[in-house]
Amino acid sequence: MVKIVGIGGSLRPNSYSQLALKVAASRIEALGAEVEILDLRQMQLPFCDGGDDYSDYPDVAKLQNTVKQADGLILATPEYHGSVSGVLKNALDLMSFEQLDSKVVGLISVLGGQSNSNALNDLRVIMRWVHAWVIPEQIAVGQAWKAFSSDGKILDEKLSQRFDQFAQSLVENTRKLQGAA
Repeated sequence: MVKIVGIGGSLRPNSYSQLALKVAASRIEALGAEVEILDLRQMQLPFCDGGDDYSDYPDVAKLQNTVKQADGLILATPEYHGSVSGVLKNALDLMSFEQLDSKVVGLISVLGGQSNSNALNDLRVIMRWVHAWVIPEQIAVGQAWKAFSSDGKILDEKLSQRFDQFAQSLVENTRKLQGAA
């Protein structure tokens, strides 16, 4: 079975990034994959200092071990100042090739304004650097404040279809890479 780990890069209590991550996770689970979401809002992670010893922070080991055991990742980030959120970048910096190499990754960005690809492009570069495989399908949710219903459902049918295509690609490509390994 394919195991996917989702990480949302927002600490906001009613985060649209977390909503988008949950939508993607439910679509992926519907395809028969297992999804575990690591909620950075619930974890105590230090700022990465470039060292290897984070023994005072058990959540670093949890993050590293959970991602290492996964076949693939979903990374969802709000776009802050035209790029990836600091909290998601820090979580990625606390990991290395040992955890991220050969993972299949799907990327989601959430914006208050018009959708664009800045954060997605930055994440694509980061993931390529650690030898992960980013799927071509990506999701940018623009004007997030009107993209979701009060119960967390996607309101726009075309956006909903993109989530379906995203899920299908992530699961299929993860299975392909597993089979090749």
